[in-house]
Amino acid sequence: MVLLLLILCILVSYLFFKIWKLKDSKKDKDCYILDYQCQKPSDDRMVSTHFSGEIIHRNKKLGLEEYKFLLKAIVSSGIGEQTYAPRLVFEGREERPTLQDGILEMEEFYVDTIGKLLERQQISPQEVDILVVNVSMLTSMPSLPSRIINHYKMREDIKVFNLTGMGCSASLISVDIVKNIFKSYPNKLALVATSESLSPNWYSGNNRSMILANCLFRSGGAAILLTNKRSLRKKAMFKLKCLERTHHGAKEESYNCCIQSEDKQGRVGFYLGKNLPKAATRALVDNLKVIAPKILPVTELLRFMMRQNPSKGSTNLPPGTPIKAGINFKTGIEHFCIHTGGKAVIDGIQHSLDLTDYDIEPARMTLYRFGNTSASSLWYVLAYMEAKKRLKRGDRVFMISFGAGFKCNSCVWEVLRDLTTGESKGNVWNHCINDYPPKSISNPFTKMYGWLQDEDPDTFKIPETFKIPDEYM
Repeated sequence: MVLLLLILCILVSYLFFKIWKLKDSKKDKDCYILDYQCQKPSDDRMVSTHFSGEIIHRNKKLGLEEYKFLLKAIVSSGIGEQTYAPRLVFEGREERPTLQDGILEMEEFYVDTIGKLLERQQISPQEVDILVVNVSMLTSMPSLPSRIINHYKMREDIKVFNLTGMGCSASLISVDIVKNIFKSYPNKLALVATSESLSPNWYSGNNRSMILANCLFRSGGAAILLTNKRSLRKKAMFKLKCLERTHHGAKEESYNCCIQSEDKQGRVGFYLGKNLPKAATRALVDNLKVIAPKILPVTELLRFMMRQNPSKGSTNLPPGTPIKAGINFKTGIEHFCIHTGGKAVIDGIQHSLDLTDYDIEPARMTLYRFGNTSASSLWYVLAYMEAKKRLKRGDRVFMISFGAGFKCNSCVWEVLRDLTTGESKGNVWNHCINDYPPKSISNPFTKMYGWLQDEDPDTFKIPETFKIPDEYM
């Protein structure tokens, strides 16, 4: 009898040990953000309203109608006067970009961000196990990851991933790659570098759907340190709760709505179609269907199901009409980190998720201050929340991004400690956060160039310089 009890105790103890070991091993598969750093380009790359007018005037392929179109686009873009452009634009060489222009633009990005990030965390480049780089519209040989490895003299056995062509949603794709690696390899440190090279892709033609990109995209980038090391867990800022990716590449309309291409004269640019809002809405809805059950309480999901009325469909809505999700995401989310794809994108998500102006303030202010920095824009929005001391322990941050393909990717981060003390000395907003939000984010383009609206197409002649009439000063 005693022997049987002893055997039973051993079996029960072994069972508890296996359960504990299984639960404990899952902790090594978690994905944490240790720190991140956004790029703040030098002030000599800042694009003022007056300089924007000079850039437009340099393009001799534009006429009055194109001027009026750009005036309307810039005024309604939500972008301010302190965004940044690549250096070749300030040198007047946007029509003659070289490969070296793009490489130098990227070097300026990663030397600034990665260097500051590693130094602040007192981490040697030799300690980095995984490197993921995403720059959509620049390929070189050696690759950009190889250039980073060479510059920082990283280890020979570092695992490298180089993503191109993924568009503005590439940041979360990079995080997804790291997350999946962490599932199989414990005790690792990963570095994600995300940016976009505008130098070789600045459009200098007169196709309206392609020149629109010049009004929205601006220079920027971010570096993110992620880990599943137990020894670093207490220092981590965020923990990844879930991540979902939606890809509508099989739909022709979605696939073709934003694409790098050439115009009829062979000039390379980035085409933004009129059906882009519709494609984004479709992708967002499908993505929310998957991620909502993972991030919202059961009570909210049940409430949503009970309120559904099959007889009330949206099949008769005009194309591109904003659709409300009909579900309260604030029951499971405290902060919304939205990709700054443009004012229309931010307004559309605000309407769809029934968010307040306070909820989307970080995205709007990021668009105003830094523009659309492509895949890195999410991290500027997150940095704004941190600089405003909004992030508290236990809060959940919902990231939503869109990208060419067409893709919608989203994820949820849990804040692991109060980030309300202004401890991040490297925050890109620290120097100006008290100035935001400003009383007005109106663009001065109308005041400076509104006289173009009064010009007659039959008599208009392109002036030698864009002199601003006194009455508009």
